[in-house]
Amino acid sequence: MAITNIKQAVTCCLMIGLSDVTAFSRSGIMCTTPMTRNSEQLRTATSMTNKPDVEPAMEMLNMSELKDKFQKAMSSASLSLMLLLFLPSITPETTTTPIMDTSISIPIPTLSLHPPRASAADYGSFTTEQKAIAEAWREVDRVYIDRTFGGQDWFALRQKTLYQQKYKGMAEAQNGIEVMISSLGDKYTRYLSPQKYQSMVNSATGTFAGVGIELKLNPVTGAVFANDVEANSPASDGGILPKDVFVMVDGVQVVPGTTTPDDVAGRLRGEEGSKLNVLMKRGSGEDAKTLDLILTRKKIQTTSVKTYLSEMEGVGKVGVIRIKSFSGSTASLVKENYNALKAKGAVAFVLDLRNNPGGLLPGGVDTAGLFLEQDKPVVFVVDKKGVVDAQCTYTKGIDVESPLVILVNDQTASASEVLTAALRENKRATIVGETPTTFGKGVVQTIRVLGDNGENGGIAVTMARYETPDRNNINKKGVEVDITLKDGLCDEEDCVKCLPVTAFVKPLEIK
Repeated sequence: MAITNIKQAVTCCLMIGLSDVTAFSRSGIMCTTPMTRNSEQLRTATSMTNKPDVEPAMEMLNMSELKDKFQKAMSSASLSLMLLLFLPSITPETTTTPIMDTSISIPIPTLSLHPPRASAADYGSFTTEQKAIAEAWREVDRVYIDRTFGGQDWFALRQKTLYQQKYKGMAEAQNGIEVMISSLGDKYTRYLSPQKYQSMVNSATGTFAGVGIELKLNPVTGAVFANDVEANSPASDGGILPKDVFVMVDGVQVVPGTTTPDDVAGRLRGEEGSKLNVLMKRGSGEDAKTLDLILTRKKIQTTSVKTYLSEMEGVGKVGVIRIKSFSGSTASLVKENYNALKAKGAVAFVLDLRNNPGGLLPGGVDTAGLFLEQDKPVVFVVDKKGVVDAQCTYTKGIDVESPLVILVNDQTASASEVLTAALRENKRATIVGETPTTFGKGVVQTIRVLGDNGENGGIAVTMARYETPDRNNINKKGVEVDITLKDGLCDEEDCVKCLPVTAFVKPLEIK
């Protein structure tokens, strides 16, 4: 197609020839972000005539300066180059860019010139299966952080997957998508089946019809067991306890080493009010006990924050706040529970982040801010263009003086590592670990839906990496702890019993 009006020509000039600085506020954090020039844009744009379903990437522009830069753009841009391109009509708007660090998307407002989201319906001449593949390729192409795409010709792979293979149905196309994305060599960028995608949506919203069990895989035996049970849930009412092992769910055997927690979760969830049979095993050897239960699914509101009050000689009353994962409401829940513990006389606090896989990045950032002084760095997020978003505290936290301990292990990951590193490197907390380091996930994912309603599943795409306040990259390394527990695993229901008294020091005493 050719450019049809002057507005498109102007947009073309601005995209090719200008650089800019955009200042914006995010969650109370003022950031000045340099927009870097990228030759990839020009390459992508000039090949548009052979790839009609690929729209060129566009940088964020400061809209108040467009008029001033119009004359320069028009005088410097080549008309012949402009005529190679076709851009849709573009207007400034506030859009949302979903970001995630394990499996949940979060909206972040930006001021941008952004093309409309890809839809399978855009590919008119494709079969249904080809549309799904083209859409998946395009979503990865837009945001993936590694612009070498694992050192391969990403567009050639698209053509091969689309045209050199025949698909007899959507199941084969979904397998093709999975193979294409796995070629990137990034374990966090992956295809999500419709069932897995819906499971993530349910987890993100925090509400679903199920029985109220948090699942975990035993790394030694391969068994799937109940890691935690929600209070007042069908599971707790039926007598299921943490550490109970799944044997069978609705007539389907749970095979250690083969059946995954996701498989079990998919069978436990279902229509509200429907019944299911669950066979569980408690204990081992001669003391083993089998539970054969009929449970009725109901709407489950997951509880991500739990607290209790403990006491330690030489310290006094200690408030323990266990955070299972981070969501948009975590910071407010932590604040509410902190105030309740403080009212009961707590003089020191523990944030228990063991087995916390992460969740929403802002949840971790905002929670860290509750315990930091104003203008302290929390995290630096770096996108595919090298643009750095510095996220800092903009107000004084609710407690910047009380002794604070963070308890972690090798399953403390992602957003929980952001919080841990922020409080450690700002010398606000002592980090105590069951293991010498945390998990080591320093990259952020976004979830992209495939199809209009997720009928083709979705994809998780690595779109940024983060650095700690001291600009350390913890990916595949983890956060080092200050104190490693002598006995390793802490099996006590009251984790304070496992902690050394020397961990409870005030910020000024932290070296």
